[in-house]
Amino acid sequence: MTLPLTSASSAPSAPTAPTTPSAPAQVFDWLDEAAALRADAGLTRTLRSRTAEDQVLDLAGNDYLGLTRHPAVTRAAGEAALRWGGGSTGSRLVTGTTALHTELERELAEFCGAEAALVFSSGYTANLAALTALTDPDTLIVSDAYNHASLIDGCRLARADVHRAPHSDPAAVAEVLAAREQRRALVVTDSVFSVDGDAAPLRALSEAARTGGAALLVDDAHGLGVLGPGGRGALAAAGLAGQPDTVATVTLSKSLGSQGGAVLGPHRVIRHLTETARTFIFDTGLAPAAAGAALAALRLLRAEPQRADRAREVARGLAARLTAAGLHACTPDAAVVSVRAPGPEAALAWAADCRRAGLAVGCFRPPSVPDGISRLRLTARADLTDTQITQAVRTIADLAPAGAIPVDRVGSRQ
Repeated sequence: MTLPLTSASSAPSAPTAPTTPSAPAQVFDWLDEAAALRADAGLTRTLRSRTAEDQVLDLAGNDYLGLTRHPAVTRAAGEAALRWGGGSTGSRLVTGTTALHTELERELAEFCGAEAALVFSSGYTANLAALTALTDPDTLIVSDAYNHASLIDGCRLARADVHRAPHSDPAAVAEVLAAREQRRALVVTDSVFSVDGDAAPLRALSEAARTGGAALLVDDAHGLGVLGPGGRGALAAAGLAGQPDTVATVTLSKSLGSQGGAVLGPHRVIRHLTETARTFIFDTGLAPAAAGAALAALRLLRAEPQRADRAREVARGLAARLTAAGLHACTPDAAVVSVRAPGPEAALAWAADCRRAGLAVGCFRPPSVPDGISRLRLTARADLTDTQITQAVRTIADLAPAGAIPVDRVGSRQ
């Protein structure tokens, strides 16, 4: 079964080739038509620059532990750039591996309980590497229906057969694996799903994978730094860290406040990716400044494990108070809190109103959301104060569009 296309940039079906060539000025006319369709559907996306002095309260980014601007992190980034230069100068296998990369990989693997780690230029490229290098035409990939776009794209690029399994359904995964004819199999899931913030049933998925003779690949982008003892991640929380049949991918751009990604797993998996993964071999290595910043953030997390507890506490508090205000807020398993909106245009306007009021929130609309439900997405931060949480809840509730709060709850806003 092939994964369906889910892309914000999807274009209408290509028309029949014209009998005469288009004029040079007309070859991209179809882009204007596609843009008009997106506008009609309320799916226009725009870039907004921000200044370094932006005073907006940020609940849209993924700085879960509040480390992006921590003096130790920014100082480490600056020192790395001064020592190693602005870039890594080449691919990791040529000149792009510095002592910082090696040190980061060693400490990251140790922290997460894995045998080894391999750092990439982004979490996206890490996912593409794991999925394409650990599969072949005789592999079945069983991928959760709500997986992140990077996992979906990795499945598309893999030469394997792909089955799109129902969301967080280990029984369905086991059934597919039991009927497979392929020699190998790989079960793929997010640890924490980025839209609604719910956590995958990792233990049950691991059992299903083992019973079916499959490996388990977990994208722990939203779990590292938030879940598990001291923020060691979702695999540590589930008792699966360091298992010989389990591989994790992480990002360095969320809890670790930097840039980049990594794959963690058995030594032989990391060796295989080093020698075969195209997004590792042919990509310029992560900039030294980013490696230095991530390493400093990781060491801060080890020294201050209470940051992970605080991020979860803030998320639960946000959800509880938004629910008390009459909004439909999810119960967070990690640090992501989503609030349902009546539709894509209402969600966009709601987020824009919040921005004008001094609060930045995420706005998720189809086709970026697998369930078709538009929502605001808030990311809890360990460094948020109770005053800031109160401000955020009040702003979101006061600016809620018609339909976001049921009629029978309007009078109960707090």
